[in-house]
Amino acid sequence: MKGLYIHIPFCEHICHYCDFVKRVPKNQEMIDTYLQALRREIESYRAHFHTIETIYIGGGTPSMLSTAQLEYLLEGLKDIHPIEMTIEVNPESYHPDKGLVFKKFGINRISLGVQTFDQTLLKYLNRKHTNQQVYDVVDHLKSIGIDRISIDLIYAIPGQTIELLKEDLIHIKNLDITHVSCYSLILEEKTYFYHQYLRGKFESMDEDTEATMYQIVMDELKSQGFTHYEISNYAKQGHVSLHNLIYWTLGDYIGVGLGAHGFIRGIRTYNHHSLPKYLIEPMERNEIQDHNMLLQDELIFGLRKIEGVNLSEIREKYGIDVMMKYPQLKEKMEIGLIEIQEDHLKLTEKGIFLGNQVFMVFI
Repeated sequence: MKGLYIHIPFCEHICHYCDFVKRVPKNQEMIDTYLQALRREIESYRAHFHTIETIYIGGGTPSMLSTAQLEYLLEGLKDIHPIEMTIEVNPESYHPDKGLVFKKFGINRISLGVQTFDQTLLKYLNRKHTNQQVYDVVDHLKSIGIDRISIDLIYAIPGQTIELLKEDLIHIKNLDITHVSCYSLILEEKTYFYHQYLRGKFESMDEDTEATMYQIVMDELKSQGFTHYEISNYAKQGHVSLHNLIYWTLGDYIGVGLGAHGFIRGIRTYNHHSLPKYLIEPMERNEIQDHNMLLQDELIFGLRKIEGVNLSEIREKYGIDVMMKYPQLKEKMEIGLIEIQEDHLKLTEKGIFLGNQVFMVFI
């Protein structure tokens, strides 16, 4: 499969934990100018259009675009016919008219940024929506026939309790959606929380509580009928994220937009992070990946999948025996972090909690 990732960097406000390429636009003209450049960049990949099977429009906040701006962007994709087309939506910037635009242009999957249902924690994260808006968005999307809905959740937020996390998961059950992406809060540089941390005003949750929360998430979502198919992702039958699977299986994808990166035929592409530079020439650089780089990425990303890495495929593709090339894996197996089942190297239940210890073997 081949994917197309489209980055919309604009936000109405900046979340305190976010380190993605983003900015609050000065005016609508700035957005329009950006979209024109974005359309030109998309068109430059026309030779790939017939091979693209997934499109993911992320950000930033794509749903903050006006209906006219969304139509303008999506018009540039009309000659691509993907199996899956996803757009990220923030509840407060959704409008039924935007949903109808999504439907008109073939968007069939929504990634809804919720993070938590506790209003105090939402304020702490600098999120602006209400729970009622979340329910209204989901109800409207279903009413127009867009029922592949994923919700993003964050756990291990400072101040979050086990009880609050369980309440979040009850909301997930009540919403009756098809996919959940659930991540622990990570302190990233160039964020408001990181600046607070440098001033001694941010304290991460302790590791034991974080691990307990992760276990609760896994157990509860399993009881709701979700399959845990990647470290942080859960899907009901037939509703895995095809686009994200491209990343985790080292498939080809085109990245367009400010700060976007892609991976095409063994070459990684990196776009400018500076908007003035992007408007002149989108791509900053590309890098050919050598044999070892590709192997490293395939093993790290592959082990994020719960099914793990197919050892025969790795042997055929790279001409190596993974266990012989990386002898430290034997130690990780002895302490119960990895196992081999049906010719797949995979994280154990214990290893899922300590995946970074395994990933470091390949770096």
